[in-house]
Amino acid sequence: MTLFSASGASCPQFVRSYGPPPPRVLPPTPSLTDVINTVNNNSARVQSLATEDASISVPFMPSLRARLYLERPRRFRLLGDTAFSGLEVDLGSNDELFWFWAKRNPQPAIFYCRHDQFEQSLARNLLPVEPQWLIEALGVVTLDPTAQYEGPTLVGPQRLRLSTWIETGQGRMLKVTEVDESQGWVVAQYLYNERRQAVASAVASNHGRDPVSGVVLPARIQIETPATDASPQLSLRVDLKNVRVNQPGLSPQLWTLPSYQGYPPLNLADPALRMVEPSVAPPRAIQTPARPAARRAYN
Repeated sequence: MTLFSASGASCPQFVRSYGPPPPRVLPPTPSLTDVINTVNNNSARVQSLATEDASISVPFMPSLRARLYLERPRRFRLLGDTAFSGLEVDLGSNDELFWFWAKRNPQPAIFYCRHDQFEQSLARNLLPVEPQWLIEALGVVTLDPTAQYEGPTLVGPQRLRLSTWIETGQGRMLKVTEVDESQGWVVAQYLYNERRQAVASAVASNHGRDPVSGVVLPARIQIETPATDASPQLSLRVDLKNVRVNQPGLSPQLWTLPSYQGYPPLNLADPALRMVEPSVAPPRAIQTPARPAARRAYN
């Protein structure tokens, strides 16, 4: 994600403009069940999302034009490009695996990993959270009604907080979810390790309601992860506009591991894999593991 270095438009994009504040969805003093049901009912209306009118931004670099596609529960695709240089970034996930590719990566490769091998792979060092975090960051969140929560607690103007401990392959983590105290839509999500150190955050804003499905989605998502010994700090903003909800016709090819000439696939779960430092990266990747069967590129 730190490799977004191509030029492109940098103006913010929004889902739609909004009128007067909508009537309350949550009662003035909501119970835990009220909050969980409101969040889950909104997410349950989402089967798929799609837009070709988005942008990706990182600090100190021009933004990329973007296309975003989602099909629950695990299918996801985010492609960033510019009018001058073409496709620059490809992040994707299907039911079996996820991948990421950047044209300007010092080690040219399509990095991929099976979901069930994530915790034992190099991907865990490169990505501090599982790929599912990206889907939830878009506001498509399902809260576990059987979990033990602290809250809802009013933590600021128009904001309620729920906290619960979850078990992950990286150990026990505190998951904090904040929602709008009137509408119940998710405005922020945070992950902390057992030492209460920040692992990741996703802050959503500029929410709007789809007039057909009734789904509420944010138009802007700010994702942050702190620097670690294995990866630099990530600060990524995604702006969305003209999002289509539950419209049929998404190509199955969207969920296929792509193929790019000169970028061999590298399995991050391969114990023999060694990543190279950018300063000593060879013109091609270190090794070429066997390519999975489905690998056509999406254009």
